[in-house]
Amino acid sequence: MTPQPASGDPAAPLLLFDSGVGGLSVLGKVRKLLPQAPVMYVSDNAGLPYGNKTEAQITARVSGLLGRLTERYHPRLVCIACNTASTIALASVREVLEVPIVGTVPAIKPAAAMTRTGVIGLLGTEATIRQGYVDRLEAEFASDKRLLRHAAPELVAAAEAKLRGEPVDPAVYARAAAALRAMPDGDRIDTVVLACTHFPLLEAELAAAFGPGTRFVDGSDGIARRIAFLTEGQEWPSPEGTDRGDIALFTLADPADDSLMPALLRYGIATRLVF
Repeated sequence: MTPQPASGDPAAPLLLFDSGVGGLSVLGKVRKLLPQAPVMYVSDNAGLPYGNKTEAQITARVSGLLGRLTERYHPRLVCIACNTASTIALASVREVLEVPIVGTVPAIKPAAAMTRTGVIGLLGTEATIRQGYVDRLEAEFASDKRLLRHAAPELVAAAEAKLRGEPVDPAVYARAAAALRAMPDGDRIDTVVLACTHFPLLEAELAAAFGPGTRFVDGSDGIARRIAFLTEGQEWPSPEGTDRGDIALFTLADPADDSLMPALLRYGIATRLVF
């Protein structure tokens, strides 16, 4: 289906969808370019983690949830702020939704431009690193480089815990770094692709684990620019005395668990609901 133009309602939100809190790393970049944009942040925490699910499970779940969400809330644009969901379900979602869809893909192209040694590390979920989509990105943009991939599901849980204010064992970061370094030519890695939106939330910890001289890259800047481009010229709520009405929707929530609220507030979201 061809995406239709926005309804013209200034209150129509941008819908950012992720399996958990990872999409907040994308929201942070969107806020810088579009500070007046009303946002609906959707966390499918009932389905977390996505990395250990099959392609069929992810496609069915993401397509079904986004179909119901767009029908109910009429967003002007949907961003799948999740590498796993995007690399697997993006094409299917675009076939069924009549709004612009922005996906998230591993930032292999900018990493290939950044590396000086020619050896790039990639951290993602189990589901992401095995995708043919990643193979195609490597062939197109990094065919003359060496791309080393490692599945690091522990980092997803670490990001979720960090944003809840819970302690995380530093060994989690050390294991991710050591796994890439232990691969052939891993000692020459100077650029690491954070191919899960959860992982930029841990960049400081990962930088300490990898040591000096390692740079990190993710797709959030490009996503924010794409959203700004697709919404250029559209109306937003008045900046003066107007509540954007930002909310976070969770597919599963404990009413007594407010541990994520401080993190949500840092991103401008004061309301949490269950979808």
